[in-house]
Order: sequence, then C-alpha cells, then structure tokens
Amino acid sequence: MERAGIDEGFVRDLVRDQHPELADLEIRPVPSGWDNQLWRLGDELAVRLPMTERAPALFTRWPKQGLIGEFHDRLRAATRQAQGRDAEPTAGVIDSQSAKGTSTVEAATSGYDGGKKIKGRKRHIVVDTLGLILAVLVTPASTGDRDAAQNLLSRAASRHHRLRRVWADSGYTGMLVGWCAMALNLILSVIRRSDGHIGFVVLPKRWIVERTFAWLTRSRRLARDYERLPASSEAMILWSMTMVMTRRLGRRRRRTGPAPARAPIPAQRAA
Repeated sequence: MERAGIDEGFVRDLVRDQHPELADLEIRPVPSGWDNQLWRLGDELAVRLPMTERAPALFTRWPKQGLIGEFHDRLRAATRQAQGRDAEPTAGVIDSQSAKGTSTVEAATSGYDGGKKIKGRKRHIVVDTLGLILAVLVTPASTGDRDAAQNLLSRAASRHHRLRRVWADSGYTGMLVGWCAMALNLILSVIRRSDGHIGFVVLPKRWIVERTFAWLTRSRRLARDYERLPASSEAMILWSMTMVMTRRLGRRRRRTGPAPARAPIPAQRAA
C-alpha cells in the first residue's frame, strides 16, 4: 500500500487547523505501529495518524457494519472454549469506569462525574466470569450507572440468550433489579460491602470486572478517552480486548501445539 507522507510540518498544520489552542505545544515523534504514526503533543496529548490511505475508511466502516463486534465475539467464544467453557455464558458482572477526556472529545458527549471528580466519559461493560466483555457502552461521565445499565443489559441479554444472572455493586440497586427480572428475565444480584470491613477488601465476583478494567487501561489508547465519537471509544475497547484474547489463545497454542485437522465433511449421497 502507498504510504502517506507525514512529517512534523504536516502534523503542526493539522493541529493548528483543528485545535489552534494546541498549536504551540511541542511535537515529537515516538515509536509507531505498522499502519500508523504517533506524535507526542506536549506532555499529555498524542496525535495518531494512519500511514495508509485506506486505514481511516476501514476504521469508520467496520464498526458501522458490525465487523469489529463480530470479530471480537468469535474470539471470545474461542477463548471460552479453549478454557473448557461453553461458547455462550450464563452469568456476568457489570460495572463502570470514568475516564478523563482530552480536547478531542466532543462537548456534547462529555460530562462530569461528581463522585470521581473526572470530566470526560464513562465506560460501562458487562463481562463473563472469565473477564471477557459481553457488552460495552460509552456515555458522558455524568450518566448514572442505573440509567446506562438498562441499555447495556438490554444489549447483553439480546446478544447472549443464555445469560441469566449478573452481579453488580451497590450503585445498581433500586428499581433496576425489578426491571431486569420483568423486562429481561435476568437476575441482578447486588454484592454489598460489609460495614464492618476497614480498608481494601476483595469482594466476590466484583473483582472480575475490575481486573478487566485493569487489562483495558494497559492499552495506551485507553489511558484516556481520545476519541471524538462514543462509538469509536467502544470500538477501541473491543480492539483492546481482542489483543488480550489473541495473546491468551497464542500462549495456549504454544503449550498444547497446533489443533488437530478436522475431518472433511462427507458429501451427501444422491437420493
């Protein structure tokens, strides 16, 4: 593929055109991937540009066509089966994480989380008992957990018909429990922290989704929310999980060797 000509002058002009308030920040190149170039903008921001002409079109087209979600779901099924689980889960865990937004985030899709003191967006996810994502939703940080949970759990239940129980923290109490039972035929179990505990305590099931958030934030692109659209943020979360799953499957393949070849399907005999 033909490489796009990108240098410091091009990046400077691009920043000056789209974000004049950032035009005076220092720009320096950093190690990049095979299909993108990364430039550090000041101490906290970054500019990522594709090195091929087709890259932006593919990234825009794939989420709209559902290809990223389908690729992620197939990997999740393979990962579950490799660990001796059924491809479709019956239980999950729900939680949210507030992430700081950069200047590239649209104001209409950003908000302020008063509890966490964070301005940006909030990532809501449902994971299975292995920590693999079943559904994801990105909203302004001001969105309450219960408000986003209805949409998120509806997505999870429609895509995973065997899902019957979801564990949550005390932020999902109230009428949401009854709504899940009536509308989704789903048991929402709230795991509360005991008042007698002091300091950090590992709570049953809830640590699973917290571990998934730790996996996600290891991706530099998810350290903050850099995406202009919430749909792009959701796509980046799924891409990050595909890296987690492919590495897990790769390690298993190295330990057990290649999978045996499948026997060919015999042709049907003519009646």
